[in-house]
Amino acid sequence: MKKLNTNFWVGIIVALAFYGIVQVLLTTGIFSDVTRSMLLLIGVNIMLAVSLNLITGITGQFSIGHAGFMSVGAYTSAILTLDYNVPFIPAILAGGMLAAVFGVLIGMPTLRLNGDYLAIATLGFGEIIRIIMLNTEYVGGASGLSGIPAKTTWTMLFLFTLITVVVINNFIRSTHGRACIAIRENEIAAEAMGINTTRYKIIAFTIGALFAGMAGGLSAHTFYVITPGSFNFLKSFEIIVMVVLGGLGSTAGSIVGAVFVTLLYTYLREFPEWRMIIYSIVLILMMIFRPSGLLGKTKFSLGKFGKKEAKANDAISESSAS
Repeated sequence: MKKLNTNFWVGIIVALAFYGIVQVLLTTGIFSDVTRSMLLLIGVNIMLAVSLNLITGITGQFSIGHAGFMSVGAYTSAILTLDYNVPFIPAILAGGMLAAVFGVLIGMPTLRLNGDYLAIATLGFGEIIRIIMLNTEYVGGASGLSGIPAKTTWTMLFLFTLITVVVINNFIRSTHGRACIAIRENEIAAEAMGINTTRYKIIAFTIGALFAGMAGGLSAHTFYVITPGSFNFLKSFEIIVMVVLGGLGSTAGSIVGAVFVTLLYTYLREFPEWRMIIYSIVLILMMIFRPSGLLGKTKFSLGKFGKKEAKANDAISESSAS
């Protein structure tokens, strides 16, 4: 436990040092506005990938409707700041909480499903939200909402990203997180051991939706405008790719996957006709030579990347399989 606490505080210090370096580079003008926008996008994608990893990588529930929760948070926070002059942070939190409510409402009837059936149900939820936004004039319809104040700063995004990683990582290490891992490995065995599988799946789904909603709000206040097309199936698929690319079940992998995919999209923007081809080739090669992802099941920790937690995870997997 002492080693775990040491790793935690060392990780916080490293993160704060990284924040300080970037802040100096932004203040002095060494980093351009383009670099700043890319850093903000990376932070949003890290929040999305880490939150989806809790649902898909840790609990083993294949959800492809994460963009739907993101859109709920984005539209809610944008409307609150535009129409009701709600302060930025309460608006972001309100968007996340409403997304969490949707997570509960969607989770209760659908999380009794598994595999492909759950994927189809969550996909349907994401498309329902998108179509509602598309046909609602109050939120701009097909043209979307514009004129959203650009209140997302590097400092604010860093804090939200850090809180997302710390909260979800600590949840994974808790007793509740171990129950979610047991569900992922063998749901029938977990139920036989007395774990309320439906309850824990809803908890994971709700926490993931909460942080996805906040990520949507931060994104809306970064790029001035949001449209229903920004939260379609392709966006959900993009988030899944980040998680799978980094390694299912690995918080560190989700972070690396989010950074890699964001950089790939950014630097290939000048070659739109080649971007998807190169992107697809990278995924194919990844699945052939490294199917477990860039970091496999490595846990988020300094000092051998959480070897202690990985062993505990393997022990749970072996007991569930037996």
